[in-house]
Amino acid sequence: MEQRRSKLEIASHVCDKRLDGFYSLLCGHFLRGDCDWRPECASGVSTLRLRPHCSESTTEQMVGVAMESQKVWVPDPTEGYILGRIRDIGFDGEVTVVPVESKRPNVVSLLDRVFYADEYEKDVDDNCALMYLNPATLLNNIRIRYNKDKIYTYVANILIAVNPYFEIKDLYSSNTIKSYQGKSLGVLPPHVFAIADKSFRDMKVLKQSQSIIVSGESGAGKTESTKYLLRYLCDLWGSSAGPIEQKILDANPVMEAFGNAKTTRNNNSSRFGKFMEVHFNSKCQVVGGYISHYLLEKSRICMQGPEERDYHVFYLLCAGAPESLRRQLDITKPDDFHYLKHGCTQYFTSSATEKQLNNTQKSKAHQAKGSLRDPILDDVKDFNSVDQALARLGLTDAERLNIYTTVAAVLHLGNIVFEERPEDTKGGCMVSSSSEKSLVTACKLMGVDPGELRQALVSKVMQTARGGLKGTIIMVPLKVYEANNARDALAKAVYSKMFDYIVQRINKSIPFQASSYYIGVLDIAGFEFFKVNSFEQFCINYCNEKLQQFFNERILKDEQQLYEREALQVPKISFNDNQDCIDLIEAKGVGIFHFLDEESKLPKPASDHFTMEVHRQWSGHFRLAFPRTSKLKDHREIRDGEGFMVRHFAGAVCYQTAQFIEKNNDALHASLEGLIQESKNPFLQGMFASSNLTNQKGKLAFISVGSKFKTQLGELMDKLKSTGTNFIRCIKPNQKMIDHNFEAPSIMSQLESSGMTSVLELMQEGFPSRAKFNDLHTMYQKFLPSSMAKMDSRTFCKSLLHALGMNENDYRFGVTRVFFRPGKYAEFDAIMKSDPDNLAAMVAKVKKWLIASRWKKAQWCSLSNKMLYRKAALVVIQRNVRMHLAQRQHRPRYQGISKIKGLQERLTRMSAIVNQLKKDKESSVSEVQKLQADMTASILKIKFKFVHQPLSKRGQGGGTEGHSSYFLTYKKD
Repeated sequence: MEQRRSKLEIASHVCDKRLDGFYSLLCGHFLRGDCDWRPECASGVSTLRLRPHCSESTTEQMVGVAMESQKVWVPDPTEGYILGRIRDIGFDGEVTVVPVESKRPNVVSLLDRVFYADEYEKDVDDNCALMYLNPATLLNNIRIRYNKDKIYTYVANILIAVNPYFEIKDLYSSNTIKSYQGKSLGVLPPHVFAIADKSFRDMKVLKQSQSIIVSGESGAGKTESTKYLLRYLCDLWGSSAGPIEQKILDANPVMEAFGNAKTTRNNNSSRFGKFMEVHFNSKCQVVGGYISHYLLEKSRICMQGPEERDYHVFYLLCAGAPESLRRQLDITKPDDFHYLKHGCTQYFTSSATEKQLNNTQKSKAHQAKGSLRDPILDDVKDFNSVDQALARLGLTDAERLNIYTTVAAVLHLGNIVFEERPEDTKGGCMVSSSSEKSLVTACKLMGVDPGELRQALVSKVMQTARGGLKGTIIMVPLKVYEANNARDALAKAVYSKMFDYIVQRINKSIPFQASSYYIGVLDIAGFEFFKVNSFEQFCINYCNEKLQQFFNERILKDEQQLYEREALQVPKISFNDNQDCIDLIEAKGVGIFHFLDEESKLPKPASDHFTMEVHRQWSGHFRLAFPRTSKLKDHREIRDGEGFMVRHFAGAVCYQTAQFIEKNNDALHASLEGLIQESKNPFLQGMFASSNLTNQKGKLAFISVGSKFKTQLGELMDKLKSTGTNFIRCIKPNQKMIDHNFEAPSIMSQLESSGMTSVLELMQEGFPSRAKFNDLHTMYQKFLPSSMAKMDSRTFCKSLLHALGMNENDYRFGVTRVFFRPGKYAEFDAIMKSDPDNLAAMVAKVKKWLIASRWKKAQWCSLSNKMLYRKAALVVIQRNVRMHLAQRQHRPRYQGISKIKGLQERLTRMSAIVNQLKKDKESSVSEVQKLQADMTASILKIKFKFVHQPLSKRGQGGGTEGHSSYFLTYKKD
């Protein structure tokens, strides 16, 4: 009995919807008793085997069809998923699959990770158009399209963009822009322009601001996608952009030069986040723009990895600036500067611009290895592009020179070297004689006195306190590492202030009129994990956690709650909620940011104390772990007090906390800040004018970078939640950053971490487009004739959809809205297009449909009345026939009984006469009584003979057998 139960459980388990055809066939044979479960002695795995009595034809049908023709996807470590055929199914739910490629060994996988394969050689624009939606078909569809240079794919209304790492001809031309204008999603092949146009049309129709969230890991193409989105939005009104649109477009190369850098994962990685808003008036014309930026990676100014570079502008100045400007700023080659020489010092050039460089501009690495190549980067040519863009943004020659001077000042500031002061027993330091030239040059460019800067870098001013009263101001010498930190802090402060100034000038240069709506494009650094992860990666990944939560809420959580409110029968979709990870980082009073700020406020903050406090507070929490639990050897060597590991939605990252406290403080020593505020350089002085100079000399004010970023991120989330949202998921095809190289496992990991695999089932069962009944009715009401204006809004919507000829499977009516299936964007857009001509045309279609519908209804009513009349006539006919048949069958009996009753009356009169007889009275009376009894018996016999007679013999002699049978059958029916 137990064995039978286990068989039934497994039979039920294998009837998975992803393997419908194969498993249904197997279970059919099992339930008919054609197969049984038998253990494999060698492997210990029980498998499904045909029983001996199973016929040969049945065997061929089952094995031939189910095993050979039906293919499945099975996980593979190098290809993501490979095709195969199921050989057997284990008792414990493991499946053995024989790969289609004969050279590959058999694969054993869990049943939950094996997916039915259908149309595996076909590619579709929208993955929802495939019969089976699962991670394997999504990956396969993207792979096929990528190999055909089709880098865009839809999953319902979400766009997946794979970075091609080469320029695809005419993919972003002006003609392509024109072709996508006003076209519904799905009418043309997937494209970033289609998402931009959808956002514009949604803004126009729904009267609501829109946002486009571009996400993905570093190197996935977020920045390029953002540029194409903005270009499309600014090109909607003709081939030549106006002054506002042109300034919005000019902002991109400027911000890339000052905020992007080469990393190991991306040659043009954005090291800051930006939210670019294009504002529109009520007529949907561009009236302004605004840029918000977040979390510039300031540590990169002073330090980069061996294969990474500092911000592009430093190399543009070395390679592309005119010789006169380079002489004026004393700019030479990258490896002459401390802040650049520890990273990659090669330029990005083309074969043509490489010839324009001389050896005094080239580093040793550049001369030995040659230049770096990238289709969108050229350090020689890009300097002129950035300079011209700054000019178009309204910056004068003097203002642009001020910016280049500040960039050069940061480089020279980094060349100031410190050494211990031999005669100082307190451990003080001084500026090395070898770097006096750099000190003088930096001071000249910054407009400060060399002696004052030297003093501010090697010492700090402090004020003693006794009994709570202010005491004597004393000069405290700094050690070498403290002086280096002070120098780097000044360099980072100067550069970040300059970056703020540039963004501010861009916003100021864009004319701004009264705005009704805006379309915002968010481009922020993707999820990051390196060999060494510090405070910057922590903040970036925290931001990505928040964005992933927003994606979950907007696409998964809110969507399913709406379906419930609207009473739509949509299956519940599960997803990984990352709220617990966000609480770990930002929870008030107990989050990591809180402990970091509290530690930073202590007189002697220590990173190991901060780290252990975090471990103590969150001990046992799933999201937090000690570095020694990491799978990577390098991370396991980190001590408990030196870092922690956070399990993010995209994977576990080990953070080293040594510099968390330093990087979390955005303040300068008061002496350094005061020196800059008294600078003779008006540009530099103006940038620091708004800074809050501490009242206490020498005391380092604390400005929490983490808290500031958390506040900015909260404001950004509120802004996103108030808009309609579209998502673009950028995918990096390979780690080598080369074209036509599809690394499936990495891509699968990105799809999973971006939530695309979770959203597949919801997109298949869901309704991505919707409109309220009242909104539709109100939009059309002024174009409706009086007879139609009084229609109920729900009835009108039904009429509208029927007028378009839509199938009832393509939409669903909720309580207050009508919902549309994926792929029905063209019909939805046709309904929602508020153009008067379109509305009038739609009303005409509705009117025509209503006339046709009413005519059909009248025809149906007439036909229905005829059917009802005929039904009533049939009832009358049937009643009369039954009456006639009954009369015909029972008339002889009735007549016989009537005759006998007539004789009984005569016999009664005879009995009265007999009673008067005097002779033989008794015998006569007895004879009459006998006759009366016989007559009564005859009547009873006639009455009950039909009742007790078998049905087959009734009516014999009367010719009524067929009629009585018909009558009885009719009564029974």
